Order: sequence, then structure tokens, then C-alpha cells
Amino acid sequence: MTRRVFGAVIVLTLFSVLGIGQSEYDADVAKWRSEYQKKLTSETGWLTLAGLFWLKEGSNTVGKGDSFDIKLTENFEGEKFGDVELRDGKVTLVVEPDVRAKVDGNLISRLELGSDEKGKPKIVETGTQLFFLIKREDRLGIRLKDKRSPKLLNFTGLHWFPVDERYRVEASFEPFEVPREILVPNVLGGTFKYKSPGLIHFKIRGKQVSLQPVEEDDKLFIIFRDTTSKKDTYAAGRFLYAAKQVDGKVTLDFNKAENPPCAYTPFATCPLPPPQNRLSVAIKAGEKRFDH
Repeated sequence: MTRRVFGAVIVLTLFSVLGIGQSEYDADVAKWRSEYQKKLTSETGWLTLAGLFWLKEGSNTVGKGDSFDIKLTENFEGEKFGDVELRDGKVTLVVEPDVRAKVDGNLISRLELGSDEKGKPKIVETGTQLFFLIKREDRLGIRLKDKRSPKLLNFTGLHWFPVDERYRVEASFEPFEVPREILVPNVLGGTFKYKSPGLIHFKIRGKQVSLQPVEEDDKLFIIFRDTTSKKDTYAAGRFLYAAKQVDGKVTLDFNKAENPPCAYTPFATCPLPPPQNRLSVAIKAGEKRFDH
């Protein structure tokens, strides 16, 4: 991060905490945006992604260079790291004898890898890099991160629309009798299954619109696209999180609309807005396009 950008973040944080020259609401949004950027630029944030490698049945070689199936970055001090073996759905990592690799701070030589499908996966660390197993539909892959990633080292900041309290709206919530399973398209060309608890209805820029949220942990997760995606915001759409409904109401704060991970890296596996969440109105709030 450049000294100028770092200084800007510090100033933003101070303004957030102290509320200097800001309303309480402006300060809240500024604080949220500062924390969002801090998470993005952490040593395990989305800017550190360095690769995604789908596994084939049998042995998958791991090392530095194009001759390997799973390609570590140039920061790996060595050539071959080891092998990832996929056999009948079971994934085992075998590390070369002269390579130092750790999981939870402990040196390893052989390890069965569990995917992120049912919780936090085992994270394998070597030097500046780490990797772990992910599962997407019926595919298993190795996701690679490097805390010395050029995207992280060359990061110069995010871009946001000015805070506008008119884009914080109170919406009505129309619940389904029971949550419905919906298929949400993704960048892999497939779909993800989610549970949707109902529909959200609200008025914005003089137009009545609706969105269909899905459930994620204890929040409502909204994957949407609006007409600003043509040139101002990420073309594929944005994400918005909201607290669950209370007394039939949901608060949507589009000033906290954020880019999906795919806006920052080609190695993410993002959901895309379903047809019912593609709005014909411009929501000029939240995060703008990211400069690569």
C-alpha cells in the first residue's frame, strides 16, 4: 500500500471514529468502508489469491513452474512441493522430504485434506503462500494465496459513490410459508443452491422494485445488479447484506453495497445475480468498479 493511500485510510478511520465534519450516519458508513478495505487488504484477503486449480483423479503435482498441475508462485523457494492425490473423493497431500510445510503451526509430511464444504478447511502454509481444498458442486480444487501477491502489494485503494442517506431504505418483507430452495447462477457456468426466506419490496428513485434474498448465516444475502453496472460498478453485479426481518421490515443500506470477490481476482467462484435481482434502475451508492 502506498504511503498516500495508507494516510488516506488513517484519515478516513479518524473521521469515522471521531465523526469530524460528518453526521453520525456518514461516520458509520465511513467506518464500515474502512473495515471492509482492511479485511480486503489483509494477508489472507481476496487480493492475495494467486491461483485456483481443479483436481483430476489420481496424482496432481505441486510446485513452481508450468510443468506442475498446481502452480505455486515464484515466491516458493524450491521446485517441487509435493503431490495432491485425489482418489474416490478422498484428497491426500504428500510433501517432498526437503520442503517445510505447516498446518496450524505444525510441520507436516502427509495430510488428508478436507474441503470448505462443511466448515473451515485445513490450511497448508509454506513461506509466503498458503493453500486449501475447496468444493464447488461436484468439483474439488486447490485455492492458492500469497501474501506477497502483486495485486496486494500494488493496491492503491477502492472507489465509492459519495454517501447518500436516500439509499438507506426501509423495505417490506414478504415471507414464504417455508423457505424455498433457489438455484443461483455462478461464474463457473453452474449453479449454487441457496435457501430463500421471502421477497423484499421497496421504492427507490421513485420506482417500486423487489429483490429476492437468500440466507447466509444469520443475515440476508442479496446478489443484485442495476444499471450502473454498464460503466460505474462491477459489470456482473454486487453484494448487499442486511439484518433479518423484524416485524415485516428490512433495512437495506446500498451505501454498503460491495463488489463480489470476482471483481478483484479471476480465482474466485462467485454467485451471479439471479434474473429476478437484475434491476432496471440506477443505484448510485456503494462500491464502484475496482481498478486492476
